[in-house]
Amino acid sequence: MMKVPHPIQYQGSKRALASNILRYLPERFGRLVEPFAGTAAMSIACAARGKTQVFWMNDFNKPLAELLGMIINRPFEIADAYEQIWNQQHDDSIEHYYRVREDFNRTGDPKFFLYLLARCAKGSVRYNAEGLFNQSPDKRRRGTLPKTMRENIFGVSALLKGKAVVSSHDYKDVLANVNEDDVVYMDPPYQGVCGDRDSRYFAGISHDEFVEALSELNRRQIRYVVSYDGRTGNKTFGASMPESLALTLIELEAGRSSQATLLRRDAITVESLYVSSRLAAEVKALPHFHRRRETAQLALMESTAHYVENIPESIS
Repeated sequence: MMKVPHPIQYQGSKRALASNILRYLPERFGRLVEPFAGTAAMSIACAARGKTQVFWMNDFNKPLAELLGMIINRPFEIADAYEQIWNQQHDDSIEHYYRVREDFNRTGDPKFFLYLLARCAKGSVRYNAEGLFNQSPDKRRRGTLPKTMRENIFGVSALLKGKAVVSSHDYKDVLANVNEDDVVYMDPPYQGVCGDRDSRYFAGISHDEFVEALSELNRRQIRYVVSYDGRTGNKTFGASMPESLALTLIELEAGRSSQATLLRRDAITVESLYVSSRLAAEVKALPHFHRRRETAQLALMESTAHYVENIPESIS
């Protein structure tokens, strides 16, 4: 059984929920725009499903955006660099990690960043107040094997090369340049854990300004979907989106939170997915709660049906 490729796998990525989120996108559309691309899980999933052939991936975190660009357009270079850095860790892997982290914070080189993302504790990205990467290494493992990383890099490149633009702008600048043929998927820093600044995000956003931006998209009849906050057990994170936006709320059961697992609690995390009124009418979306078993079954079916198994030899 083949899976959709993902070179970068860290907490907060929507790769596990992508199959259900895709149900609320049109079967075919002009372009997918991700103003908060992160690991680009939704673009990869859309490409694997063939929903569109045009992508715009943006992230304000410039090294992350540059890394996505290298994975897509220069797969040999980034795969070779990862293998070289990974192979240098065997004498003292912990000390090696800290040296690479220092090099990355000094240079912003995305080649160093990929190794850090693959090796950091619990796949959890953390930044300090100065915006420097400060997560510790996972002492139980050495990161993704170079062979596996290479397969994932070339899998993503096969799906997206020649189809994608990657940028690093403020999300508002991206939204100002979308059009009615686009579908916009947004996974912004969550208000429930972030506010204007949190170590889990390179940069936060203002909730009020984000709501204003969505209101403007409504006025322009832009189709969009937003992953934003949710709840864990009986605790709700962040305020609900205002009724004035006329959004359809879909809830996605995401399993136990990492914090609940550490504390040996059974609290289940449920993420909120908001569908714009124009898009909801188009795909006939109604409020719904997707349980984890339903999500897992759909992901299983789609991973076997849509992965590009043969990577073209002409990729360069």
